[in-house]
Amino acid sequence: MNTDSTKSKSQLAYHWVKERISSQEFTPGYRLVLGSIAGELDMSVVPVREAIRQLEAEGLVTFERNVGARVSMVDDTQYRFSMQSLSILEGAATALAARRLTVANIRQARDINDLMVETLDHFDPRAFTRLNQEFHATLFATCANPRLLELVEAEWGRLGHLRDSTFSFVPGRAAESVREHENILQLIETSAPLGEIEKAARRHRSATLDAYMIHEHPDETLGLPAF
Repeated sequence: MNTDSTKSKSQLAYHWVKERISSQEFTPGYRLVLGSIAGELDMSVVPVREAIRQLEAEGLVTFERNVGARVSMVDDTQYRFSMQSLSILEGAATALAARRLTVANIRQARDINDLMVETLDHFDPRAFTRLNQEFHATLFATCANPRLLELVEAEWGRLGHLRDSTFSFVPGRAAESVREHENILQLIETSAPLGEIEKAARRHRSATLDAYMIHEHPDETLGLPAF
């Protein structure tokens, strides 16, 4: 093997991946599949692996056993702020929409949640996140406050730019999430007090942030008060 050639290709792969991380084409949590990158660059996996190691040393990439390489959450301050804000906004929107949901709306939400359960055996964080957003949108879509809906959708948009999927970092959170979805649906179906629905929806969102913080920043304690 030509060592110089491998090194040159490694640098090409390094700059190719780093540029996509910088432009946020590869967002935090994005899985870096070495074979796919090698195919894209028409080279073997060896120089790509070297490039990934270099990016890992710089803190831009994290490697986990049984998960592989993924883009790191280098500065997650804005992510934390958005998740905290979304937990409050989405909780309120869900409660305000609860009495306006039809049987068909609830059935649709439950069908989406059933699909999410089915994906757990062959977990794809991005696909799960798309279904998760669809589930919640079904529940708060009938909220009569258009400004609140605008704020919720704005925070969802910000999250989409900040990371690929929280579930890339904490895949174990997914199973808990679908169980909490069912609890929220049952509260809505039984006409529970709106305060209970709001609290369940809010804690559901902040629990995902808490799971992320425990995984990524075990030395810190950040989470919304359980009020």
